[in-house]
Amino acid sequence: MILFRSVVGKLWGTILLLVCFVLFILTILMLEFIEGYHVDVAENEIDQLAKKVSVILESHEDQELARSISWELTDELTDILIIENQQNYWKSPNDYEEITHLELANIKNDPDLQNVLINQESISKRTNLNDPANQYSNSEEEVLVVGVPYKVNSSEYGAVFISQSLKAVHETTKNTTKYIFLAGGIAFILTTIFAFFLSTRITYPLRKMREVAQDLARGKFDTSVPILSNDEIGELGTTFNQMGKQLKFHINALSQEKEHLTNILSSMADGVITLNIDGETLVTNPPAERFLEAWYFEQGKLDVKEELPHEINVLFEQVVSENKEQLLEITLQGRSWVILMSPLYNQLDVRGAVAVLRDMTEERRLDKLRKDFIANVSHELRTPLAMLQGYSEAIVDDIASSEEEKKEIAQVIHDESLRMGRLVNDLLDLARMEAGHISLNLESVEIEAFIDKIVRKFQGPAKEQEIMLRGKLNLERYEYVIDPDRIEQVLTNLIDNAIRHTLENGSVDIIVYDDNKGLNIQIKDSGCGIPDEDLPFVFERFYKADKARTRGRSGTGLGLAIAKNIVEAHLGKIQVHSKLDEGTTFSIFIPRKKVDIE
Repeated sequence: MILFRSVVGKLWGTILLLVCFVLFILTILMLEFIEGYHVDVAENEIDQLAKKVSVILESHEDQELARSISWELTDELTDILIIENQQNYWKSPNDYEEITHLELANIKNDPDLQNVLINQESISKRTNLNDPANQYSNSEEEVLVVGVPYKVNSSEYGAVFISQSLKAVHETTKNTTKYIFLAGGIAFILTTIFAFFLSTRITYPLRKMREVAQDLARGKFDTSVPILSNDEIGELGTTFNQMGKQLKFHINALSQEKEHLTNILSSMADGVITLNIDGETLVTNPPAERFLEAWYFEQGKLDVKEELPHEINVLFEQVVSENKEQLLEITLQGRSWVILMSPLYNQLDVRGAVAVLRDMTEERRLDKLRKDFIANVSHELRTPLAMLQGYSEAIVDDIASSEEEKKEIAQVIHDESLRMGRLVNDLLDLARMEAGHISLNLESVEIEAFIDKIVRKFQGPAKEQEIMLRGKLNLERYEYVIDPDRIEQVLTNLIDNAIRHTLENGSVDIIVYDDNKGLNIQIKDSGCGIPDEDLPFVFERFYKADKARTRGRSGTGLGLAIAKNIVEAHLGKIQVHSKLDEGTTFSIFIPRKKVDIE
């Protein structure tokens, strides 16, 4: 069954059926032709023989001699019946028993043969003498009968009937049929060989094309079809190879384009989600996947990876129904996301949508910082301005009655103006630093003397508040390249904060050491500490600790932000560690400069 399903089997079967059909038609036509030809020949011979016999009978007065001559013209398959009238008839002597002989009864029972005697008409007829009703039987008893009238005398006519058995014709037909079947068998064998040869030669390139097509389906685009001929199959193979090359080229181009698109999507800072018309997710990039993972975690659906947030589904329905882009902002896991969804078109119809997810947390934080900055600046300026206004009005209204009160009011106005000046200068310095306009005056500084200077500077305020201020140095190199004024500004701010937030009998340690990477400075106090929730914000502008833990007037909240920018300008870093009611440690690291190493 597998053979007949293949091209070889189908082609072979088609050729064999065609050859067998042609041989069958040819055999039938040939047998009919041969049999008809032999019958026609026999009929002509018998007709000529009957005419000769009639001439002999008419030309001889001695009828017995004429009949004797006529008998000599017969053979074992031929039988002559001479009828002079109903009473006188003569039959040729024939001892060949395998054939049926012509009898007078056959003539009387056949109206066609009687017409020879009655109407003097010649006749030629095939008949079965044993069964006159079956005139065209194909049995071996079938004979050919020819009747010819002859003139007995001037008024009477007789008839000469000659019958010849068609057995020889049938034997010839049988022999011919045998040879035809023999020739058909030889033709069948030769046709089988030819069909297999032809079909194999035709289908071999087709089988190779099938193998190459299977390789192409598996992604092997370098396979080619061997070209064995210059006919249509060869041209088909050449075209197939060209198609494979073009397919490889286009697939490589598509792969490069897909890889390029994937790289673009992966490198985007914004998340991208592509949806089909049914709302199913087609493409996502890493930021979008992080967004979805955060949503799955928040919803407690860690095993569901195809479901989208309800807000996105609603936004998608609006995009498809209204056929225009939609905007939505949602908050997820403490982060703000803006989702812009636009429809995707297939010519004129909407075939889906693409959503761009942008993390706006930093922008919102900066907006909040800007608003807080304005509010804090306004708050910081409002208090000294109010005091300046109030005390100046007291002077103008002549409320102060003595010179001491006037000096006290003037001193308050002076202090508040200085405070406002420091605030404005700090803001200007911080703005320049954050804009990258900070300039460092680097020089080689002896660290031990530098730290001793700062310690002596704060010994007075520390003793006033009964706080122990100590410097601890452990250095391998004593000189480092820094901007001493800027670093002193940083340490001043940190030490001042440490003293102000440390209770009586506490301690503030300045720990300085170095290693192969650079200089390390730690400001460690035993003060009230900083709450964990405030630690991430200590280096932001206008940060202040809880006033319940401070003594005296608090600062503006810009010192630590300025300190952070100065340290980072030295390519270093500053960090803080604190425990509530146990103390705080600020750590500064300044890497070695090239000058230091040399």
